[in-house]
Amino acid sequence: MKKRVLIAMSGGVDSSVAAYLLQQQGYECMGVTMRLYENTDVGIPKGHTCCSLDDVEDARSVAARLGIPYYVLDFSQEFRSAVMDKFVRTYEAGGTPNPCIDCNRYLKFGLLLQRARELGCDFIATGHYAVIGRREDGRWLLRAGEEDARDQSYVLYSMTQEELAHTLFPLGELPKAKVRAIAEEQGFCNARKHDSQDICFVPDGDYMSFLERWNGKPYPHGDLIDQEGKVLGRHRGAAAYTIGQRRGLGLAMPHPVYVCGKDMAANTVTVGPSSALFSPALLADDWNWIVPPPEDGILRGEARVRYHQAVQSASVTRLEDGQVRLDFDAPQRGISPGQAVVLYQGDLVLGGGTILRALPEHDG
Repeated sequence: MKKRVLIAMSGGVDSSVAAYLLQQQGYECMGVTMRLYENTDVGIPKGHTCCSLDDVEDARSVAARLGIPYYVLDFSQEFRSAVMDKFVRTYEAGGTPNPCIDCNRYLKFGLLLQRARELGCDFIATGHYAVIGRREDGRWLLRAGEEDARDQSYVLYSMTQEELAHTLFPLGELPKAKVRAIAEEQGFCNARKHDSQDICFVPDGDYMSFLERWNGKPYPHGDLIDQEGKVLGRHRGAAAYTIGQRRGLGLAMPHPVYVCGKDMAANTVTVGPSSALFSPALLADDWNWIVPPPEDGILRGEARVRYHQAVQSASVTRLEDGQVRLDFDAPQRGISPGQAVVLYQGDLVLGGGTILRALPEHDG
């Protein structure tokens, strides 16, 4: 009996080719687009943005060409509460969120897997560039995609054993050029469609405008200060400034300055030289171990604190409260609370969590 798979089809070329490849491998395929929001709900014009209703017709066209059933599922309420509201809360608390990770965690590999089971499917599948494997002892593993520039394992670190066991990533060992070539050969309407680069509900990258539209109010302006507390200028709302930001500060300085700290209670944004952005360690919580570490001792690995950053060697210590401390061999630039830190050994994803804060060298 054929295994049945529910394929998350965003309307892009990757998920379309994933559906084609799984059909060729003999799976009984069903396509689905998750309705996450209406463009008008988030104040952006109609147009192609990842996972919006504007992409439904492209996904439907590919499904029709493959001759597979196709559905649209309304996850807009869940997306609002699990992703968009959290995005706003994290910025207002002074952090820098990663909504794509939350979407994967709560929608694609959480709610969608639940719906797949209700539809009698054995698996869900996506167009992510990552590889799922299994150890001899039966534990499921997550590995980086074969093409470094396309690897998406960083945004998948939160996957559980149950989710890995019931997920397929058919593109994990393919280069992007091959994926587009397959789409061209099959005559898919989205073969040359551009990849989405920005947060789907903030495609113009103007986070402050989005936050103000979402809350229906402007954020209070405040002081831009240096590391000694001297006022240098004014900011237009501390929430939307990110650690390491250089552009858009509106300061005429004799040397480059960057955002190196925020005090949300005082409504100040601190700027300083590039050297102020480096930290030797960080503290993370909400950690998910795909490969459990040894019960005692310090684990060695390589970590990323930003998407597509080169991995950095680090020592990893599990703390009694479930938090994790990473001490890097070399200080890292721009460690941002709210972002993910993902730990690797080679191409194997050991786990990851959410950065709480950067640490000075001797802070325990």
